[in-house]
Amino acid sequence: MTRTSLSAAQARRIALAAQGFTDRPPSGAPTSAHLRRVVGRTRLLQMDSVNIAARAHYMPMFSRLGPYDRDILDRAAWRPRRGSRLLVEYWAHEAALIPVGDWPLFGWRRDEFRDGRYRFTRELMSRNRELARDVHAVIVEGGPSTPKEIEAHLGIVRQAGVPGGWWHRGEVKHLCEAMFAAGDLSAVRNENFVRHYDLTERVIGTDVIDVHLDRADAHRELTARAACALGVATAADLADYYRTKSVDMRSAIGDLVDAGELTPVTVEGWRDPAYLHTRAVIPRRTDRTAILSPFDPLVFFRPRAERLFDFHYRIEIYVPEHKRVHGYYVLPYLMGDDIVARIDLKADRKAGSLLVLGAFLEEGRAEKVVADRLAADLAAMSGWLGLDRVDVGERGDLSRALSAAVR
Repeated sequence: MTRTSLSAAQARRIALAAQGFTDRPPSGAPTSAHLRRVVGRTRLLQMDSVNIAARAHYMPMFSRLGPYDRDILDRAAWRPRRGSRLLVEYWAHEAALIPVGDWPLFGWRRDEFRDGRYRFTRELMSRNRELARDVHAVIVEGGPSTPKEIEAHLGIVRQAGVPGGWWHRGEVKHLCEAMFAAGDLSAVRNENFVRHYDLTERVIGTDVIDVHLDRADAHRELTARAACALGVATAADLADYYRTKSVDMRSAIGDLVDAGELTPVTVEGWRDPAYLHTRAVIPRRTDRTAILSPFDPLVFFRPRAERLFDFHYRIEIYVPEHKRVHGYYVLPYLMGDDIVARIDLKADRKAGSLLVLGAFLEEGRAEKVVADRLAADLAAMSGWLGLDRVDVGERGDLSRALSAAVR
């Protein structure tokens, strides 16, 4: 497909196809092969610790395929059968699951993170080389371990009154994080999502970690993967996908244009030039509906979501409650090639209910059509999460129609 200009509607359909929203749905229950297909489209699954509805990395497969057994993903990432690991944790867009085969593409990032991602961690590592060696030795001997287990093995007692959460981590946790960022350690998760650190060669194998790529080659390949996952994208879109630096991105784009893998195009309403991937397709129409995670690759770069769908979206987790516009954990709702609504969701597992705390219709959308289709998708999501029912609250201009549709 060779074009020099695209309409806004064409760009939307290209993006949806590239992300797998026009792929044929499975005829039966989704399998590990379907997970491979989804990851082949998205190239990564962003992770997030918030579990108020469903953890972020589980949602993209549900959004594209419907209800599935989450053990499929857990086995692919953390509990594989011998020789069958598909995914591994690393810093891609943010914390993410990436294909094991993509590990060598981030060697340059592991070099940059040799002593950790943050100044505090780097300073801590420089002062505690011996403790870092001790931590490493414990993992060599004992296998996958949590920081608390490592501390217990080393006889480390935390200062009284200092908790072990995110903002008050002990030194061992920080050192584990630094060695994870450097690629010396990798991680597996248990059923409670607790990270256990292990040697990277034991998690993904020496045949993968021994592959070393030149920085320029790695960036060219990452840019190609991002372009394929996005379909059509600006330079800013491409750089954001794997959080790469613009100087590396510009060089990679130039190489891919010269190679014919990317074609410069203009898109109606887009201020900046865009690039069309050679494998991009323009479906005639899209009719998929999907509840999206805030961290779905379709929308995780908010400027792109606004350009594609005229959808201004900001997650409000860190906004004080009295200042929130839509709610704590608000998920976009896709219908066809349009984002038509947003819903503030919470899984009340004790009560067996999927709570819609707020439902908001985007301007100009058909209320009853949206409510009817959203009600069906919420019922599917409720069952997928093992909940008995959907309960709709009163906040938002879509809540009344949605409540009626759910009933």
